[in-house]
Amino acid sequence: MIRNARMGDVKKIHSLLNYFAAKELLLSRSISALYDQLRDFKVFVDDKDEILGVCSLHITWEDLAEIRSLAVKEDAQGRKIGAKLVRCCLEEARDLDILNVFTLTYQPEFFRKQGFVDIDKRDLPHKIWSDCLNCHKFPDCDEEALQCTVSDVIPERVSGA
Repeated sequence: MIRNARMGDVKKIHSLLNYFAAKELLLSRSISALYDQLRDFKVFVDDKDEILGVCSLHITWEDLAEIRSLAVKEDAQGRKIGAKLVRCCLEEARDLDILNVFTLTYQPEFFRKQGFVDIDKRDLPHKIWSDCLNCHKFPDCDEEALQCTVSDVIPERVSGA
């Protein structure tokens, strides 16, 4: 089940993200940043409410948002949890009338399977680089940039449904 993240999830989300950050597969997030941006996060939980995966939709501009902090516990990978989290974030983007969603990732093939296409990082607004300033790889980022047009990936809601 996917649900909005809650205050009690922050330390578990932090632990999961930092596990993958230590492997240099994503950018770490501080506890403070997680509390500040908690509304951005969705979690995938099992029937015992254990967090198996997490993903964030971060609005960056009028018609642009970023999918970030996507992580799925290693023993839960291969069960489409990541794809379901991304789809949930794209549905939220659609509901907010956000036209485009991008990601910076070390897993470009995963995002291509979700309907994203490669783009040049230089085409993204400068505003998105604020988090990158805290990364030890800045300015030599080796993540790949991908983007999707939300309406191409997520169908419009049916009126009255």
